[in-house]
Amino acid sequence: MELLSLAFMRRALIAAALAGLASPAIGTYVVQRRLALLGDGLGHVAIAGVGLALLTGTAPLPVAVAVCVAGALLIEVLRQRGKATGDIGLAVLFYGGLAAGVLMASAAGQGAGSLSAYLFGSLTTVSWTDLAFVAVLAAIILAAGIGWSRRLFAVCADESYARVLGLKVDFYNYAIVILAAVTVTTAMRTVGLLLVSALMVIPVATAQNLVRGFFRGLGAAMAIGFAVATGGVVASFYADLAPGALIVVLAIVCFALSWPVAKLSHRHRRRHIDDADPRPAPHAPASVGHADHVHGPDCGHLAVEHGDHVDYVHAGHRCAPHEDHYDEH
Repeated sequence: MELLSLAFMRRALIAAALAGLASPAIGTYVVQRRLALLGDGLGHVAIAGVGLALLTGTAPLPVAVAVCVAGALLIEVLRQRGKATGDIGLAVLFYGGLAAGVLMASAAGQGAGSLSAYLFGSLTTVSWTDLAFVAVLAAIILAAGIGWSRRLFAVCADESYARVLGLKVDFYNYAIVILAAVTVTTAMRTVGLLLVSALMVIPVATAQNLVRGFFRGLGAAMAIGFAVATGGVVASFYADLAPGALIVVLAIVCFALSWPVAKLSHRHRRRHIDDADPRPAPHAPASVGHADHVHGPDCGHLAVEHGDHVDYVHAGHRCAPHEDHYDEH
C-alpha cells in the first residue's frame, strides 16, 4: 500500500489513531459534566503555550502541555471556590489564551502565521520525537479514563452521592480537567487546537445516539474516534485535503447518520412502552438484602445508567438508592 510505504504517513496514522482513541476517552466525562466547550477553551490556552515556546526557543508540545494544565487547574480552582462561573471561566480561557499566544509569537518575530500548524493541525510534519511524546500522553489518558471509569462516572453523574460513597470528588474533578488539557495538546498536531474539541465531543454524541449505557457509550465513542481519525488521514492522502479538517467532517457525517438511527430506536422503544401497561410501576423495596452493603463504583456489582440515576444489579435484581433503602426496578 502506497500510503504505508511513506514514513511520514505511518507516523501520521499512528498519531491520528492515538488522538482518536484518547480524545473521546476523556471527552465522555467532559460531556457528562456538560462542559462540551471545555476543549475549545483549553485549546486557546495551549496556543499561549505554543507562543511561549516560540518566544523561548523551546519545544512547543511540552510547553503547551504545561501551560494548558496550569490554565485548567486555575479554572477548576476558581469554579470550586465559587469565584467564577463555568461560562466566565471558559471565556477567559478563550480570549486570554488566544491573545497571549499571538502576542508572544509576534514578540518572537514569527507572527500569527507561525501558529497555523498548531491551530489547524499538521500531521505530515509529526516527527518520531513528537510521536513518542504523544504516545506517552495518550497512554496516560487511556489508563486513567478507562481505569478510573467508574469513579469518574460517579463524580460526573452526582457529586453529592459520590461524596457519600467516600470518593475524593475534588481529586477526580481536578483529574478530569488535567486529562482534558493533556488530551487537547495530544491532538494538537492531529486536528489542530481550534478543532480538537470536535474530536472530544462529536464521537461521544454519536455513540450516545447508537448505544445505551455509559460504559458501552465510552467504548463506542473510542471506536468511532479511532475510525474517523485514521479514515480521515487515509482519505486526505488520496484526496489531497487537509487531514485535520477532514477528520472533523467525517465525525460530523457519522453523527448525522446516527441521528435517524436514534430516532428509529426511540420510536421503537416508545411503541414497546405504549403496548405495555400504561400505569407506572410503583417503587418497591428491593427484595435482596442490603443491610451490610452499600452500592458504589467499587462495590463489585454491575452499574446500569437509568435516567438521572444509576441502578446496580444485585443477585439478579436492579436496585437503586432511595432515601434510607434501595428500590427494585
